Amino acid sequence: MKRVLLATLFLLSVNKVFSQVSEKELLKKTEETVAKIKEEKPNGWEKKGLATVLLNQASFNNWLAGGQSSISGNTALKYDINYKSDTWTWDNKINANYGLTKINGQELQKTDDRFEINSLLGKKASGEWFYSFFFNFKTQFDSGFDPADNTIKISHFLSPTFTQFGPGMMWKKSDNLKINVAPATSKVIMVHKHFTDLGPAFGVAQGDNSRYEFGAAINAYYKFNIMENVSAENIFNSYTNYLEEVYNVDIDYTLNIVMKVNKYLTTNFAFQTIYDDNAYRGFQTRQIIGIGVNYGF
Repeated sequence: MKRVLLATLFLLSVNKVFSQVSEKELLKKTEETVAKIKEEKPNGWEKKGLATVLLNQASFNNWLAGGQSSISGNTALKYDINYKSDTWTWDNKINANYGLTKINGQELQKTDDRFEINSLLGKKASGEWFYSFFFNFKTQFDSGFDPADNTIKISHFLSPTFTQFGPGMMWKKSDNLKINVAPATSKVIMVHKHFTDLGPAFGVAQGDNSRYEFGAAINAYYKFNIMENVSAENIFNSYTNYLEEVYNVDIDYTLNIVMKVNKYLTTNFAFQTIYDDNAYRGFQTRQIIGIGVNYGF
């Protein structure tokens, strides 16, 4: 009788242990399924926007170590219009940026100026691969001046404009991780003719107002969380022209780090570097850090 009782208690203990393991496994699978549902967006259209005002200020008064008082502000608008189905994906992004800075004793200067439209259409091929077609348009809002002589205007609204488009293949893991390779890309540069009266500008020959190129483009996007409430966004674009100096690759890389304070306040860091010898023979860089006031819609 004693042996039967011990055997019964043993079986009940084993059953309890296995029940707890099964419950834990079921709970884990349920959590994974919920997380996957949240990550995978439903089919159809999705629209979202974000407006940001970034502010910087420095003040010095009888400061023996030196320094110049300054104030600067940057505004940014991002708007996404995306479509998703079982076989199609279409991502559309509109980015608009404008920034000014005022240094004590100097005139107001422009620090950022960009208007850009990106459109990437994909038709599912196999797995995470898609047949793709992309379109990119870049220009500016305001006049730009020669860094060596601030009285010489070298650009203005819609001059220059850069347009790229072409078919390719896209690998898309998610909305936050994708790479598009377009080996047959057309690129058109347009600039007002008065900027080429005395010489070439932005790659456009003297006396002309446009330039056509044919080459290959690689575009990559990767966004991830460094830690809770801190995200890093990487945007990489490259282009090489088959028709001229094929080994001379244009590069545009942007890093955006956002540290979220609450729904409306963030600390933002932006770094961008550009190499395009049609505009400037060397790397152009910009770096911005400040407190951002955000409004999502």
